[in-house]
Amino acid sequence: MPTDAARAVLGDAWGRIPQTREATESLGSFTRTRIERIIDFSVGFGCLVLGAQAFVAALTAESGVPEGWSTTLIVATFVPLAAMIIACAIGRAVVWFAGAFAVIYALILMVWPIATTQSTLPAHIEPWVFYLVNVGTAAAVLAFPLTLQIAWAVLIPLMFGIARLIQGGFAPPLRVNVVLDVSFTLILGGVLVTLGWLYRAIAVNVDETRARAVSSYSAAAAAAAAESERVAVAGLMHDSVLAALIAASRTESPRERHLAVQMAREALTRLANADSTAEEGSDAPVTVAGIANEIERVASDLGVVIRVRREDAAGTPAIPGRVAHALVLAAAQAVANSVQHADAKGLQVSLAREGETGLSVAVRDRGPGFDLGSIPPDRLGIRGSIIARMDAVGGQAVVEPGPAGTTVVLTWEASA
Repeated sequence: MPTDAARAVLGDAWGRIPQTREATESLGSFTRTRIERIIDFSVGFGCLVLGAQAFVAALTAESGVPEGWSTTLIVATFVPLAAMIIACAIGRAVVWFAGAFAVIYALILMVWPIATTQSTLPAHIEPWVFYLVNVGTAAAVLAFPLTLQIAWAVLIPLMFGIARLIQGGFAPPLRVNVVLDVSFTLILGGVLVTLGWLYRAIAVNVDETRARAVSSYSAAAAAAAAESERVAVAGLMHDSVLAALIAASRTESPRERHLAVQMAREALTRLANADSTAEEGSDAPVTVAGIANEIERVASDLGVVIRVRREDAAGTPAIPGRVAHALVLAAAQAVANSVQHADAKGLQVSLAREGETGLSVAVRDRGPGFDLGSIPPDRLGIRGSIIARMDAVGGQAVVEPGPAGTTVVLTWEASA
């Protein structure tokens, strides 16, 4: 079991990863993707070797193809083969090029008897097209579903056998060689199809098992976090909020009322910071530019690069440090909500002057919006980290969700 320190580090690291569809959609196919890449590279290398043998044989005098057809068949066969090998090497468009070669090679076998009607190739010499029989099967393994893979593994050797018999005029010595060649290519093709299916099935099973494990762990972690959060809020309500309410109900003098207000503000601040280790910090004044820079830095930690608009805030006086700290943390929570629930679509943050001595921070996105009333009471993302945090410093937070997006406006004025 991990220690508390290890869990804290893991939670901090996970919180810094932007939880968007782009960041997580490929996690469920990690092993399958790697297996496919290995298969592509292995098949590409094997096809390169066999293709080189076939190409050398096609250029010899005993290629078995008359001059009128030789160039056409060589170009039609080896250009798609070269494209497939390159695609396997770089890992791009493998399915398209492999599928194209598998179909073209089948057509070459259909045309072969017509192209070699005048051939006098001896029975003991194989035509160059023989070297590519299992290359055609391997291409089908890369491009086609399992049913078509099996069909190609059976039909391609049979088509070669028929084409070879027609080319040789069904001579008795040729029949034995053709039967042996077809048997060999059928066995090898079956092995290729079986290995491809086996490795892919194992990869899919590994990915599904890992996905279930991650899902179970995530559910357990979420339940543990929710329970921990409820315990922390309950402790705060008992120790701070209720104490402040009791003190407020017993106030009689201005001094007692002032102390009750201070207790209430401290309780709200602790409640707002229940989900983090942040404190109020120094109360030294902070400029508008400093607030904007800090919001940009926090957003960058969340995986979002934004430019805070601050033109409308020109001339705004410096903000007290604890207020600036609350504005930054509340804006950061609004940005985090946008990243998590709206993929940061259309995310914008802007600063504007509020009255003579105040500041307004607006966080907008173009996500699907949400129902504010449907948020469970134990979730503090909006109620605690935004609304309560602004209340604690005498500010105000307005959340305006809608189908066209969500806007969170944080305001603070010195006079208020």
